[in-house]
Amino acid sequence: MTDTTIRRATLADLDVLAPLFDGYRRFYAQAGDVDRARAFLHERLSRNESVVLLAFRGDTPAGFTQLYPIFSSVRTARTWLLNDLFVAEHARRGGVARALLDAAAAFGRADGAAGLVLETTVDNAPARALYRAAGWHEDATQWYSLSLA
Repeated sequence: MTDTTIRRATLADLDVLAPLFDGYRRFYAQAGDVDRARAFLHERLSRNESVVLLAFRGDTPAGFTQLYPIFSSVRTARTWLLNDLFVAEHARRGGVARALLDAAAAFGRADGAAGLVLETTVDNAPARALYRAAGWHEDATQWYSLSLA
């Protein structure tokens, strides 16, 4: 089994990242458009509007997660929205998704964030099981949170 490595993506990674992001969008029934995916990611990364963690199995791109900063007024703290998580078909069921979740949590801790949140559909049983196994907590609104403090 090949180890999974994860690193923060930069603009130099767009050619590797865009096809993965396009695959993510197609998974959610959007028309394939790698140029559109690349442009969207370029804008997010160049404006520092998101953080993308990119996973590799050996030298092969295997998946990514994209986080957006949000803020809690009540907690007067930054949190991160784990908005996108995708694993390429060839790398599924090999621990990549869990490694990305763990890397997102490590990023949030290093950033001093109060926590991470995500949302998924009620019928996405595999994702819900993964999130629970990774220490995330589900509530009645289908938001999951992971306390980093």
